[in-house]
Amino acid sequence: MNKPELNLVSNAPPGTSRWQPAAIDGARIALIGADQTAPILPNFDLWDSWPLAHEDGRTVVTGGRQYWFFLSAPRFPDPGLRHNAAKIRLASLGVDGWKDHGDCLPDELSPGSREWAGSAVLHDDGTHVTLFFTAAGRRDDGHSFEQRLIAVRGVLTAEGPGGWSSCSEVVRPDGHRYFVADEAEGTPGMIKAFRDPAWLRDPATGTGHLLFTASAGWSDAAFNGVIGLATLQNDGSWQLADPLVEAVGVNNELERPHVLVRDGRYYLFWSTQRRTFDPSGPSGPNGLYAMAADRLAGPYKPVNGNSLVAGNPDAEPTQGYSWWVTGEGEVWSFVDHWGMRSRSFDTHPELLRGQFGGTPAPIFQLAFAGDNVTIA
Repeated sequence: MNKPELNLVSNAPPGTSRWQPAAIDGARIALIGADQTAPILPNFDLWDSWPLAHEDGRTVVTGGRQYWFFLSAPRFPDPGLRHNAAKIRLASLGVDGWKDHGDCLPDELSPGSREWAGSAVLHDDGTHVTLFFTAAGRRDDGHSFEQRLIAVRGVLTAEGPGGWSSCSEVVRPDGHRYFVADEAEGTPGMIKAFRDPAWLRDPATGTGHLLFTASAGWSDAAFNGVIGLATLQNDGSWQLADPLVEAVGVNNELERPHVLVRDGRYYLFWSTQRRTFDPSGPSGPNGLYAMAADRLAGPYKPVNGNSLVAGNPDAEPTQGYSWWVTGEGEVWSFVDHWGMRSRSFDTHPELLRGQFGGTPAPIFQLAFAGDNVTIA
C-alpha cells in the first residue's frame, strides 16, 4: 500500500523524495521517571549526542569503553541559553559507568562562537578519526545563526579520540538547492539550517558521504526543511549533491539526519518537533522519524506509513529529543523537559530549570522488518 512519496509538485531537484504525510500517529516512547534523570555530569547540561563509530556504523569499543560526544553547557537558570554556549564534550562509557574527558576541542581550534551537532568516525586503519560538527557563528564576530559544516582530524589513543588538527570547512551551501544559513537573528525552530553533518560509508559503492539538515534554496516557504547530501571525492574534497528528502510546506527542521543500512535497506532517520510543522497541515509529536529506500539516492518512502518511528507520549510531549540510532539499532537521546504534567512555564517558571534533564535519556532498541521500524 505504501508508495514512494516522490516530489511531483515543487521545484525541488527531480530525484528528491518528498515527505508529505496525510496524517501522523504511531508508537510512543515510555514515560521517563525521576529515577532516569540523574545527570551523568552534574555540572553540565548535555543534549545532542553521537558515538565514535566505525566506517560501517558500528559503535567503537576500545579498552572496554565507548566514546560519546555531547553538546554541553553550564547549567544556566534558563536551559534555553545552552544553545548560545554550546561546546562538544567527550565522555566514555564502560562497566564502571561514565568518565568525563572534558571539552573535545581547544577554544583556539574551533572556528565558531558555538559548536553544534555532528558525527565522528574511526577510519578503517584503526587509528585516524574525523570529527564532523557544526560551527555556529564565528569566533571573533559575535553572535549569529550562520552555520558551517566543519571537519577536524585526530587519532585514537588509549585515552580516546584526540590530537585534533586544524579545522576545515567541508562544503558550502549553493543558494539554489540549499539555503545559505547565515541569519543574524532567529527564533528557535524557525531558523534556516545548514548543520548536523553525519558520516556514511555507502556499503554498495564504498563512497563516503555526509548527510545534513538544511533548508530548501528553491523555496521561500516558512516551512522548507530538507535533508541534504555531500559526497567525498577521490581528491579528498567534498561535493554537494541533491537533497535526499524535502518537506517544503510540511516541516521546517528535519534535524540530525543519519542512515542505518540494514538487510540491504537504507533507513534515513531524523528528529523533529511538533512546533516545526506547518500549522496548515498535519503535525506529529516530537519524535524520531524515518524513510526507507533500496539505495542511498532513493526514492524514499515513509516507514510505518507516515514516517513516525517513536514519539514522545501525549502525557509528556517534551520529555526527550534528538534521537540517534546507532549501528546496533539502539536509540539514544537526551532528557528534555520531563514530568511537566501539563503545567506551563508561564504559571510555573521554576519548572524551566527544575524539570530539565540535560542528560542521556533511557536507551531503547529498534526492530526492522522491511518498511516497518518499531520499538523492540
